[in-house]
Amino acid sequence: MRLSSSLALPAVIALLVACSGNTNLAPASVPNVVDTATIGALNGSPVNLASAYSIADGNPVRTDITSAFDFAYDVDTTGRHVFLTLEVLRLSNTNGSGPGLQFSSQTFDQITQAPTDGWITADTVVLHVGDVLTARSRIACTGLGVPLYGKLEIMSFDDTPGDRKVTFKVLSDENCGYRSLIPGLPKF
Repeated sequence: MRLSSSLALPAVIALLVACSGNTNLAPASVPNVVDTATIGALNGSPVNLASAYSIADGNPVRTDITSAFDFAYDVDTTGRHVFLTLEVLRLSNTNGSGPGLQFSSQTFDQITQAPTDGWITADTVVLHVGDVLTARSRIACTGLGVPLYGKLEIMSFDDTPGDRKVTFKVLSDENCGYRSLIPGLPKF
């Protein structure tokens, strides 16, 4: 049976629209929320102070308890404030597909969606107050085999000896398969 051309075109358009969206994703259930996090340096801050951050969990993480995080904070021997990914810390060897960070020229509020490429995964990321970055987590959605995404802005550093810290504004999208970095329930 042949479809008439007046029926075939709308059918093809409907199929293309259905295949181009997030139709295979479960509906988002965790609203994106802007929060503030403070983590201490790996070296030179108390062990009980979290030194890493998990985009997947949207929380600071203590590195003496788990390696389930995406980047850690430290102050290097020259005094530079840095984020270190799992690959830099030699806790993962994903050849560029693991947790990553990326500087943005946009403001925190202007970033609406995570980028698809350009992630820094195997280099130290040197930080300055006011830097805005996007972040990609380790594979967190095992069923889909995809990471989660977030964005952050460096607010301040505390270089007090024995208690060195970084404070940043952060939004983590904890919905599998979504790349939205807008507050609220993601739609994409």
